[in-house]
Amino acid sequence: MDDFEARKYEIDVKLDRETTNLALLKESLDKSDNMTKNMLSILDTFNNRLRKLEATITPVYQETGNLQRRQENIDKSLCKLDNVLSFYHVAKEADPIIREGPSSGLETYLDCMAKLRGAVNYFTEDNPGSPELSTVSNLYETGKDNLEREFSSLLKRHSKPVTPVAVLNMIGTDEELPSDKRPESVCSAGSILGVEHISDRVVEELVQITKWLVDNRASTEFMNVYATVRSNNLMKTLQGVKDHLRKASSGSTSHGTPHSPLVTAKMRGAKDTPTRRTSKRVATFARKSTSLIRGSIHSLPIDPSGLKRQPSFSLDIKEEGSEIDIEIYMSCISALLKLAQSENQLLMRILPHEYQRKTFDLLIQSSLESIVNEGEQIAISARKLIAKHDFSGLLSIFPVVKHLRSVKVEFIQTLEGCQAPTRHKLTSLMDSLSTTGAKALESFIENIRNDSDKQSNMPKDGTVHELANNVLIFLEQLMDYGETAGAMLLEQEAKTTPTDLKRDDIFKHKLADYINKVLCALNLNLCNKSNCYGETLKAVFILNNYNYVLTSMKRSGVLEALTAYNKDVEKYYNEQLLEHMRLYSQSWSRVLHYIYEPSKPASLQKTPSPESGKLKDKERQTIKDKFAGFNKEMEELFRTQKTYASPDPELRAKLTKDNKDFILPKYRSFLEKYMTMNFSKTPDKYTKYSADDVSYMIDQFFEGAM
Repeated sequence: MDDFEARKYEIDVKLDRETTNLALLKESLDKSDNMTKNMLSILDTFNNRLRKLEATITPVYQETGNLQRRQENIDKSLCKLDNVLSFYHVAKEADPIIREGPSSGLETYLDCMAKLRGAVNYFTEDNPGSPELSTVSNLYETGKDNLEREFSSLLKRHSKPVTPVAVLNMIGTDEELPSDKRPESVCSAGSILGVEHISDRVVEELVQITKWLVDNRASTEFMNVYATVRSNNLMKTLQGVKDHLRKASSGSTSHGTPHSPLVTAKMRGAKDTPTRRTSKRVATFARKSTSLIRGSIHSLPIDPSGLKRQPSFSLDIKEEGSEIDIEIYMSCISALLKLAQSENQLLMRILPHEYQRKTFDLLIQSSLESIVNEGEQIAISARKLIAKHDFSGLLSIFPVVKHLRSVKVEFIQTLEGCQAPTRHKLTSLMDSLSTTGAKALESFIENIRNDSDKQSNMPKDGTVHELANNVLIFLEQLMDYGETAGAMLLEQEAKTTPTDLKRDDIFKHKLADYINKVLCALNLNLCNKSNCYGETLKAVFILNNYNYVLTSMKRSGVLEALTAYNKDVEKYYNEQLLEHMRLYSQSWSRVLHYIYEPSKPASLQKTPSPESGKLKDKERQTIKDKFAGFNKEMEELFRTQKTYASPDPELRAKLTKDNKDFILPKYRSFLEKYMTMNFSKTPDKYTKYSADDVSYMIDQFFEGAM
């Protein structure tokens, strides 16, 4: 019961508390409703006031905006009016500047031209019939013409030919440097490789003028002006180089010091290049090759080394001048290459990209055409000489082709982008020269085959024939242009060359094949010539010539080049030398006939004994006949072979030794056999020569070579 009461009391307490809370909550809600009603009333009042304010402000705002727009329009109109008024005054302001020209100040002049351009555009669009349009248009055209004239004037005033010394130094410096270290970039705005064509300041002015002319769609005639002026300047530079080299060459002739850039570069210690070894070798090459056909001297003196020495041909003025011209021509090719590269760099700085290649094509035409025409003249002159069997024409072809081959890649790179005829000019020239050279080489072989001599014109002493001498000199000189000659021949006979060889090996193979043909023709001709001699002199003649051919090939490197193609060459010549030494030894047969019986061994030959008593008359006469016959034949042999020649000391020493080894032992045995016999009352009449006398006589053989 107590628990029930307690529980009830607790519930009543809670109920009272909740009732109190509910009353408080209702009271709060009433207050909140009153506050809400008050706030809504305030908001309605504020909203009404805002509506009234908006109704008052909006017309003011709109009027203010209208006033602002009117102010802006007035400002724009005033600005436009000022601009229009300036167009009407621009002619008066620009006239003195235009008349004075760009030379007074290029920046000011270009600003003036911009104003005139604006005035022309305004009057053209807004007032095409106004007299002001004609005024500003005429003034603008005058200003444009002045700019074009200024461009031309600047070019002409500042385009001066490069000095020959500077060009030659440029060539020499470039050739001394390895290809990967050669300068390829511009040194400054107007110079390359240290050669300044136009100062930087002038280059910048030219750039500004060209940019304005291009941007304002002016005439592109200034591009032709640029090409013409720089082309003429390039021609003058090349002519100056040519004149300088001619003068220097004439000076070097009298003072003994060459002044050509090729030799000068060599004197500075530069490595030999295709353009630097022409003078002496080429002169020798020309004289020897020419003498091959037109020479008539067959018995030549011998120098201390024992080799055949050429007669002292006189070098006439024409021949010397031709040699100098070739060297100068090759120098001009190098000069043109370097100058063209320099001009190309300068042009790229001044002219817009879209005009560069066309302008450069025009610029290079005259100089390139001049070089090509000169090369064609060389080819024509060479063909005329070769047609007359004068192979000095090869003198002008080999070095030129070799030099063209060395600069071909650089020329192709320099002329890249030019028209096809321009790019192919030098290639066509090189092909023409190569064809001429290849035909000349083949013609040379034919002339060797067809070279004939009357017996009266053959060397009386059997010495080295001039044909062999000149052919070997020709081959030795040819080795200096081996790759060039191989390339020439390869172009003519490409189908006959193995395709599994490398490029350089193909050239060597072709050259070796050619040398082999030359030697075959020479050997055949020498054999035919030798038929005019007797057997002994024929053998001596072949010995001298084959020995000279072999030793000359060893000395000059021809044999080494040929061995790679034909390993049996040296073996063939050695076998021929042995064979003709054997044939030569047969000249002793008539002498041996009296002192030796080769059909019987010496032990079986019947020898009268001194103890057997007096010799029979028949036996004494037989011995006398032997001595008399030996003396006669020996004297005849001495008289004949004393006039023979053996210009090579080694060959002569070998022939002498073989002669002594062959005859002296037999003669000593003959003397020992008969000297003790009383075969004559006057034995000295028959025993005229001792073994030492015979040895001395043999030593006198081949005095024709002394």
